[in-house]
Amino acid sequence: MSTPHDELTVGATAALVGVSVRTLHHWDEIGLVHPSGRTNSDYRVYSRDDVARIHRVLVYREVGIPLAQIGELLDDPTVDQVAHLRRQRELLEGRISRLQEMVSAVDVLMEAEMNDTNLTPAEMSEIFGQEWNPEYQVEAEERWGDTEQWAQSQARSKQMSREDWERVKAESDALDADMAAAVRDGVAPGSDTANALAERHRASIDRFYDCSYSMQVCLARMYLADQRFTDRYEAVQPGLTQWLHDAIAQNASAQGVDPETAVWQ
Repeated sequence: MSTPHDELTVGATAALVGVSVRTLHHWDEIGLVHPSGRTNSDYRVYSRDDVARIHRVLVYREVGIPLAQIGELLDDPTVDQVAHLRRQRELLEGRISRLQEMVSAVDVLMEAEMNDTNLTPAEMSEIFGQEWNPEYQVEAEERWGDTEQWAQSQARSKQMSREDWERVKAESDALDADMAAAVRDGVAPGSDTANALAERHRASIDRFYDCSYSMQVCLARMYLADQRFTDRYEAVQPGLTQWLHDAIAQNASAQGVDPETAVWQ
């Protein structure tokens, strides 16, 4: 049984479990997860049991089960939920290696805006996995091709060897792992640990083009706005997208940049 202190608004619940408010509204509309409590002002709130149900939905969704079938599984009293979750955990463990390759590929190819490197597509695929998508190069050039940062990225990328790219991947994987651990451990954005991770994130971009704190804030906003970036970070750790955004914003604020008014400069 939950107490009033356990009840969360839709926004707080979304931040806690790492999905959007829109997603929670959709799940409510289709009857998958209803917020079962109400405040004194008659606002609907999520209980501890509701949040537990959301986490189970996320597990089933991660392994590709359709939402309609997830609802049936959760509401079927004859289903052994513990045994079913144990099987889903085995499936998730089997996907970890492939997801890590996808994460590194999207992180490097989109954030670094890479294009025209010294490596062939086959070599890039070998380093970053079979999920490497050369279409990201085209999109990056269309979006940023006329910027100073794009020119810097091209020039620096051309000078990078295979060993340099392998180092990029290793450093990206290490940063992802440390940020995921920070989320799991409840590290607060604005703390020394979070600020250090935000600096490492900025340095990972700075290797390709000069990235100011203001630019980094703009990138953090994009992570929340572009579902591909959101999916990329949520695959590493649920809740990481919002945490990284907040950590970057807090660190920028400590450096004298107002994250509310930050622009690309």
